[in-house]
Amino acid sequence: MKIGTRGSQLARWQADWVRDRLMARGRGAGARAEIVVIKTQGDAEVDRPLHELEGTGFFTKQIEEALLEGHIDVAVHSLKDLPTKLPPGLVIAAVPERHDPREALVNGATLSALAAGTRVGTSSLRRMSQVRFLRPDLEVVPLRGNVTTRVRKVEAREGLDVALLALAGLERLGLGHKASPLDPLDVMPAPGQGALAIEVRSDDRQVRDLIDALGDELTEHDVAAERSLLAALGGGCQAPIAAWVDRSVPNGARRLYGRVTAQDGSAQLTASALIDDARPQDAGALVARLLEGEGAASLLAR
Repeated sequence: MKIGTRGSQLARWQADWVRDRLMARGRGAGARAEIVVIKTQGDAEVDRPLHELEGTGFFTKQIEEALLEGHIDVAVHSLKDLPTKLPPGLVIAAVPERHDPREALVNGATLSALAAGTRVGTSSLRRMSQVRFLRPDLEVVPLRGNVTTRVRKVEAREGLDVALLALAGLERLGLGHKASPLDPLDVMPAPGQGALAIEVRSDDRQVRDLIDALGDELTEHDVAAERSLLAALGGGCQAPIAAWVDRSVPNGARRLYGRVTAQDGSAQLTASALIDDARPQDAGALVARLLEGEGAASLLAR
């Protein structure tokens, strides 16, 4: 089995994690799996903010093409990078148990404690917008590169003072001790953040059956609600649209929060709905309608 992935340290960690579990399941049956590194548009164009690039799927398109052409059998993605509409012939076969989806601040404790004029580095329009809404007195600066590069830049004060990154990536690479998690109702994560998507060809039943066992049902329901929200708002993975599922609701319920923020931080809308596991997508559609009723389309159009 050939497993396709990007070449970053985090992407390789994720692909290795999937490979190790597949190998464990196939032990004694001659199971073999190898990692195939594929360079994507997002890896090649590192000198521009992602929201300025044309098209969608900057970190997934080339991997999906290799999957469709049969050069690989499985693709491992960070789910937040995967567009909500997949190419014909491909399916998400499993979403494993999710890591902590929260955002984290490197070199700082909380956004509210930062001094005015502090330079906050981030590569995400969603993060930029929310920081500008919360703290218009901070300076937001673009920050690209893999996780370890971004951590190194902020520690060396290379044009920034603190950095905003996904906690999951930091912890997977053993860098969680360098970061302070943020309240998701202050800075809300991306739809699908902290989760992996394992993508296969829809007609490859043998591989689909192997991958299916790696899925986590609760995670799959949560991300289905989040991605439904994203799709209903017509936003791509680089749009200033955020989502978070609160699992601490009484009686075992879960609540989906959705958010749209103006790019300049001048306005922000947040709405929520309970998730019904029988149809988790309905929660995403409902939150999208609530946000649209408050004027989300005009914020996204800016």
